Amino acid sequence: MPQDNNRNLILAMALSILVIIGWNYFFATPQYKKEHSAQLAQQAQTNHTPGAPSSQPPHSPNAPPQGGPSSETPQAFLTRDAALATSSRVTLDSQALFGSINLTGARIDDVSLKAYRETPNPKSPNIVLLSPSAAPEPYYAELGYVGADPALALPNASTVWKSDGGKLTSQTPITLTSDNGHGLIFHRRIAVDDHYMFTVTDTIENKTGAAVTLYPYALVARHGKPKTSGYSILHEGMIGVVGDSGVQEPTYDSILKEANATETLSGTGGWLGFTDKYWGAVVIPDQHVNYQGTFHAWDDNGKKDYQADFRADPVTVAAGASANVTSRVFAGAKETRLLDAYQKDLGIERFELMIDWGWFYFITKPMFWLLDSIYKVVGNFGIAILIVTVLIKGIFFPLANRSYLSMAKMKAAQPQMNAIRERYADDKIKQQQELMELYKREKINPVSGCLPMVIQIPVFFSLYKVLFITIEMRQAPFFGWIKDLSQPDPTNIFTLFGLVHWDPMALPMIGHFLNIGIWPLIMGVSMFIQMKMNPEPTDPVQKQMFAWMPVIFTFMLGSFPSGLVIYWTWNNLLSVAQQTLIMTRAGVKVELWDNLANMFRKKP
Repeated sequence: MPQDNNRNLILAMALSILVIIGWNYFFATPQYKKEHSAQLAQQAQTNHTPGAPSSQPPHSPNAPPQGGPSSETPQAFLTRDAALATSSRVTLDSQALFGSINLTGARIDDVSLKAYRETPNPKSPNIVLLSPSAAPEPYYAELGYVGADPALALPNASTVWKSDGGKLTSQTPITLTSDNGHGLIFHRRIAVDDHYMFTVTDTIENKTGAAVTLYPYALVARHGKPKTSGYSILHEGMIGVVGDSGVQEPTYDSILKEANATETLSGTGGWLGFTDKYWGAVVIPDQHVNYQGTFHAWDDNGKKDYQADFRADPVTVAAGASANVTSRVFAGAKETRLLDAYQKDLGIERFELMIDWGWFYFITKPMFWLLDSIYKVVGNFGIAILIVTVLIKGIFFPLANRSYLSMAKMKAAQPQMNAIRERYADDKIKQQQELMELYKREKINPVSGCLPMVIQIPVFFSLYKVLFITIEMRQAPFFGWIKDLSQPDPTNIFTLFGLVHWDPMALPMIGHFLNIGIWPLIMGVSMFIQMKMNPEPTDPVQKQMFAWMPVIFTFMLGSFPSGLVIYWTWNNLLSVAQQTLIMTRAGVKVELWDNLANMFRKKP
């Protein structure tokens, strides 16, 4: 029957949402906890096992051109401060970054972010992005050259460059110099802008008496598999755009499945490196030069090391002449407007795709722009979410109005439908024919009630994606106890909202279901009210499913970003108000109060 089909369709879509939400509970979250525990154990073992890392990576910076550049692995890990103290450095103190440039290898390996901290507490530590090779979590960028002649002495990871004595700021670049002692002199000018982009310009002087051919390279390396959030909705790992290949997103696990744990592409324009949830570090070649980009990994005494690098087409420096080579390194926060500006102003191919907008880019990014634009006016992302929800409701009001009016007409025609079902109870074909004639006569669309939910689903997931991937949502407060809309509601009914000091999330098997805060409870109540707006299904199974759905969603959404739960709650309340208005104007009785009263009446 069409009415039952309508309910079945709504039920099917609701179950689809539950499957996707359940994925994060039953797979993504447990998988993350498993990997996180393994990483902590591995880190603890590394910190207590001196000399564990190998010093034999698969390639060397001075290897022949057919081999990709790679850096050596340290002999032993030190504390980060101790690792920084092992080499001479040039201070980095720009508008957005602080740290230092390593004169050994001229590496960019000490970068922290001024504007971002680990927690909303303004006294918490700044985010540390890059660290030297001897630190506990090595992560750094390196630029250099491979010679066409393997015997040619070139600067490498152990070369100590000379500094001009300056400090690297947004207004003052530094110049480093390396002389190979055989007629090749490298002058490296490193500049950084007000944000997170380093521009590295090398001037190569050739005083050898013969032409020299060099292959410029740049790399970003990570030693050991880093911690990730573990959610399938978000890509974390290697990333890049090489020429016309489209965005490449090898994960830390998938790269190991490639032949020789290596993936190589060639093209002109693009970039490659690593992306975390909110941060990124990538190397960017000259956008007009052809290059070979490579992602690869190798075993390092039981753990894996990872590297993304490029090797550009050769540069020939004539005897007595000089040549310039310019590359860039991005190391910082993946701020949407900033990445877009770099893409436009510097001509970096598809640089915006460092943020994982997903397959539904055409919905997700406009959703972000709308939210962010409203936020800049109202000053609160939570308020922006509420306003966006109202705007979306307004845009689709004509469609929703027709849907609810059709539902009202169907309810008004219910006595006639029941009469047809009774009259043709033994002739289902005739029954369906008469019902269809009734629908045509009364201008009823039996599936129109599904349209509001169909509209809500893509909006739900686009907002879900935006809240997960955009740093602009990170640590954005709402009101009261919500200090970070990108994180779950910090309150919990199972601790009596903080009165009982224990962690229900630590319970095995069921702990991840017990993150039920105040906003998830409000959302569950709003969904319950919305369910009670319509007549209860006659089918007992559907009736039970609809009765339990608000409870199931409350537990499922408990660990979702609080911004998403607030959106869902507000959308439910707006839907209730909208449906009440339309039904009342159409002269159709709203079932809410009768359905609520029936819950407390004795069953015959």
